[in-house]
Amino acid sequence: MEISINTPALLFPAISLLLLAYTNRFLAIASLVRKLYDDYKIQENRKSLLPQLISLRRRLNYIRQMQGFGVFSFLLCVACMYSIYNGWTAVANFIFALSLLSLLVSLFISLLEIWQSTRALESLLSDAEELTDDNFLQKILRFKGDEPDDKS
Repeated sequence: MEISINTPALLFPAISLLLLAYTNRFLAIASLVRKLYDDYKIQENRKSLLPQLISLRRRLNYIRQMQGFGVFSFLLCVACMYSIYNGWTAVANFIFALSLLSLLVSLFISLLEIWQSTRALESLLSDAEELTDDNFLQKILRFKGDEPDDKS
C-alpha cells in the first residue's frame, strides 16, 4: 500500500479531539477525587467511600494509559510523515501501522474506562434505590399480603 503525507496527517484532528476528551475525563475525575478525599477526611464511616476511591484510582490509571497511547500514536504519525518526506516508504508504512495500533489500544482502554465508570454509577444507583425503597423482605411480605383471596 502506498501512503502519501496526507494519510497520517488525517489522524491529527482525530487524535487531538481524543486527547481533549481524555483530558476532560481526567479533570472531572480529579475534581471528584478531591471532593471524595475531603469527605473521607471528615466522615467517620470511611469504609463507604473506600470502594469509590478505589474505582476512581483504577479509572485514573486507565486515563493515563489512554493518554499515553494517544500521544504515542500522535508522535508516530509525525514520524511517519517524516519518513514519507524522506522517501522511506517501507519504514513509513510500518510506523503508520504502529500508529494505528497505538490508537486502537487507546480506544480499547477508553472502552474499559467507560465500562468501569458505568459499573460504579450502577452501584451508586442501586445503593440509592435501597435507601428509598423498602427492603427485599418487606416487599415479599407486602406482596403476599396484597394477593386477593380465592375463597369467595
